[in-house]
Amino acid sequence: MKLILASGSQTRQTMLRNAGLEFSVIVPDVDEAAIKVASNANTAELALELANAKAAEIAALCPWATVIGADQILVCEKRRFDKPKNLTEAAEHLRFMSGKTHGLVTAVAVHHGTKHLWHHVATPNLTMRNLKNDDIDAYLAASGNRICNMVGAYQLEGPGVNLFSDISGDFFTILGLPLLPLLGFLREHAAPA
Repeated sequence: MKLILASGSQTRQTMLRNAGLEFSVIVPDVDEAAIKVASNANTAELALELANAKAAEIAALCPWATVIGADQILVCEKRRFDKPKNLTEAAEHLRFMSGKTHGLVTAVAVHHGTKHLWHHVATPNLTMRNLKNDDIDAYLAASGNRICNMVGAYQLEGPGVNLFSDISGDFFTILGLPLLPLLGFLREHAAPA
């Protein structure tokens, strides 16, 4: 099966490689901001809508391949968060989430040509410990601008784990891809019709 990941995420690429999958990467040109503005969907539906849009765009360009699209939206107290634009905004996000539990609504969709083959949505919950401004400043100084590529302004697989007091949910999903359900689907449907 020819497999394409419709994502520029290094973390998603690493997860798939570590799972032993051979795949190509094509980054979709989906206007996520426009979809978010136009959508009246709840957060889970919106994450799936974005994952489907990414997979569908690349599947249309590469109809011979099975295409994986994914998206993740952080929601805390009914407020949706995008990736921070800069370190100042990252600090604001961390201050807002300090002492609170947030969800990482994570969607994956698989397309082949014009067919939507499968999807899965999961929402791990993470509770951030009460952070002092010095904690936030030190974390951002150590992490640098790369943290602006992370929806929560943290990277759990690094020093960001120190920001949390409790985590509930699948680790792979927290990183941005419900890997185990995806691998199960791919094993069962190795050759889409």
